[in-house]
Amino acid sequence: MDLAQRIRRRRRRGADRPIVLDYEPLNPVAHVQEPVGRGPVLERVLDHLDPVFEGTLPPDVYVWGPSGSGKSAIVTALFDRLQSMTVQPHAVIHTSTRAQTVELPTFVYVDARVANSEFQLYHRVLEAVSSDDVPQQGVSTAELRSRLQDTVGGSSGVVLAVDHVDEPESLTTEQLTEWFEPFGHTVSLLLVGRTPGEDVHGEWPDEEIEIPGYGQQVLIDVLMTRGSDGLARDALQHSQARKIASWAGGDAHDALAALFGAADRADAAGVERIRDEDVETGIDAVPSPCVPLGVVLSLRANRQRVLRELLDLDSDERASVTTTTKAIAGIDNIDLSPGTVKRFLYELAERGVVERVSASQADGHGRPPSRVEPRFPTLVFRRLYDLHRHE
Repeated sequence: MDLAQRIRRRRRRGADRPIVLDYEPLNPVAHVQEPVGRGPVLERVLDHLDPVFEGTLPPDVYVWGPSGSGKSAIVTALFDRLQSMTVQPHAVIHTSTRAQTVELPTFVYVDARVANSEFQLYHRVLEAVSSDDVPQQGVSTAELRSRLQDTVGGSSGVVLAVDHVDEPESLTTEQLTEWFEPFGHTVSLLLVGRTPGEDVHGEWPDEEIEIPGYGQQVLIDVLMTRGSDGLARDALQHSQARKIASWAGGDAHDALAALFGAADRADAAGVERIRDEDVETGIDAVPSPCVPLGVVLSLRANRQRVLRELLDLDSDERASVTTTTKAIAGIDNIDLSPGTVKRFLYELAERGVVERVSASQADGHGRPPSRVEPRFPTLVFRRLYDLHRHE
């Protein structure tokens, strides 16, 4: 926890003793500097990256595991720490086995949920490795590639982590290997996804590292550690963390989403600690299967606005897509036509963010209407959206 977070916690402590002192540690998409219980996996990834300390780039590697297994937490923690060791443009380290200094490569992390095209990918990497301004418009993908090749070719290389590959609306391992093949040995890829290695798109000729889901005891430790950073003292009981971990089945994303929802409900009720009924509410607000919150937060602002308004509609307004569309389009300051709202709802259903559920038909005649139900952690999204809107 950084100094600013500690100060914010103490400022909140003085007002009605809230349960939630800082939402960030409870956020399922927020990554900590030191992932809990992932020491052996961190060592395996570091073993793969070892060649950089001898002046060479490691081979490409595919890191994979189930949802909520901490893949992003591990990779972002490592890359943040390794990048902090490098000072652009020529970072060097002294080794115990070599008399000369070794120039480290640049470590770059890119989320394929956000940079989901060849142009956006090159743009993100070029921004990270170049001190010059990179134009957003008026330049072609081929020009960006050429600039990136020139920049990387004059350096000690790049270790590029691309997260969330092989997801809907994301990038595939096949695309990434094809796009960076012209860079030769100047770029080393570390691709992160959920698909087992033998099932990835295209032929993967290099190494892979599997990250298993969390064991229950480790997941309890994750919840208790995050809770101690974000909640008032004794607000979360060990038995409650155990119940959430048992329900989550090794998925840290879902477990943290349930804890976040439970804490938010208890905080709103003005009680001194999380109650068992709050835990039940937090769990119920995380559907199964659950779309990761990161997918929802990567949507454009107008789509997120539609989802936020959807959560406030009553059951009658959500009886069908038509009534939902009319209700959302009629909200003051929504600034979207009914046709646009309906199109967004259908797009979100195709991505799995919401689900179209057939409503019952009383007379049994005709095609029954369908309503939309959220497939993401509703309490977490609602709070994070509102907090961001009022910043």
